[in-house]
Amino acid sequence: MSGSDTLPARYLDAAAHAALRAEFPLLQTCVYLNNNSTGAVPRGVERVLADHWQTLRGWRDDVWQDWHVGLDRYADSVAALLGAPAGSVVTDANLSTLLARVLSCFDYRPPRDRIVTTDLEYPTVPFIGTAFRRYGARLDVVGTGGPAFDEDSLLARVDERTLLVCVPHASFSSGATVDLPRLVARAHDVGALVVVDAFQTVGVVPLDVTALGVDIVLGGAHKWLCGAGTAFLYVRPDLVERLAPAATGWQAGDRALTFRVSTGWAPGAQRFAGGTPYPLTSLISQVGLDLLAGVGVGAIRAHSLALTQRVLDRAAAAGIPVVSPADPQRRGGVVCLDVPDGEAVKRRLAARNMICSWRGWLRVGPHVYNTPDEVDVFMDALGEELGR
Repeated sequence: MSGSDTLPARYLDAAAHAALRAEFPLLQTCVYLNNNSTGAVPRGVERVLADHWQTLRGWRDDVWQDWHVGLDRYADSVAALLGAPAGSVVTDANLSTLLARVLSCFDYRPPRDRIVTTDLEYPTVPFIGTAFRRYGARLDVVGTGGPAFDEDSLLARVDERTLLVCVPHASFSSGATVDLPRLVARAHDVGALVVVDAFQTVGVVPLDVTALGVDIVLGGAHKWLCGAGTAFLYVRPDLVERLAPAATGWQAGDRALTFRVSTGWAPGAQRFAGGTPYPLTSLISQVGLDLLAGVGVGAIRAHSLALTQRVLDRAAAAGIPVVSPADPQRRGGVVCLDVPDGEAVKRRLAARNMICSWRGWLRVGPHVYNTPDEVDVFMDALGEELGR
C-alpha cells in the first residue's frame, strides 16, 4: 500500500464522472460490479479494432515499426502508473507466461531453494511453482486459516533458505491486502526477492514500486485497467541485469529487430520478452489505461473506497456477513460477502442484469465509473434474492 491510501474516501465530481461513464457502453446495459474479474472496456476500442482490420486487410510488412511503438507506449504507460521508469516493464499474453519466465532465471540449489507463497494466492503461482520442483525448487505455501493474510506466519517462513517470496498484493478470494513494506523489509533482510502479483489491485489501489522497493511485479489489463488480453512484468532496474531467463524468445535479444542472431540481452525489462508479439491487445488496452490516467490513481482509490464502504454499510444493515477487511488500509477494490447458495444467487442476479462474481464468496467489485445508486440497486436486488 502507499501513502495515497490515507486519502479520504470520496466520490468523483458529478460532471467528470458522467463523462467518464459515457465512455463505457456496458454500463448502459446492466449494473456492472464485476471489475475485480473483468473490467468494462471503453468505446474507443472500437476505433482501434477498425484500424487494425484496415491494416490486416491490406497487410504491409512495415507496420511492425508502428506496432512496436504501440507496444512500448503501453509498457511505459503501465510503468508510469506503477511509479517506475520507462523501460522497466514488458508485456506478454498472460501472467503465467511471464511468471514462468521469471522463475526460469534461478538455480534452485540448497540452501537457498525455497519459493514462499500463501494459500490466498491465485492458483497460477502455486501451480507454476510446483512445476519448478523438477529443477530443485521447494514450494512453501503458508496457510492463513481464514480470508485475511496471516502475516506473522508468512514472515516467519521467510529466512535465509528463501529465494523468492511470491505474494498477491490483494487476495482474489477475499480482497484482503498484504503489508508490502513489512514483507519487503523482511525478505531483503535475509537476501530474498519479492515477487508481487498485483492483478487484483493495479488500477484501483495505488502501488509505487520504486518507493516500496519491490523486486518484481506482475499484473494484467483485463480487470481494473479496463483492457483486454495482455499482462505485464515489472523488474527493478538495478536487478534486471542479474537475471537471465532460460524461458525466452528472440525478441529478448539485443539484435532482435535487425533480424540477426543476438549475442546478448536487450536492455531493461525487454530481456523478458518472448517470441513475436501480438500487438493488438496492447493497442486495445491503451485506451482504458489513458482514461484511468486522466482520472489519477489517488482519485480512483478514493472513489473506490467510498463505493466499497457503501457495500459494507448496506451489508451490515441487511445482516449479510462480510469476508473482506473493514479497514480501508487493508481492503482492495472488492468486497466479498458470505451468502448461502452464493453461486446460485450470482446467477439469479445476473438474470436481473446485476453482475458480480463468485469465488467461494459473492464478490462485489465497483470501479471508478460506478455510482452509489448502482451499489444501492444491486444491494436491494441481493436482499430480495436472499429473502426468496
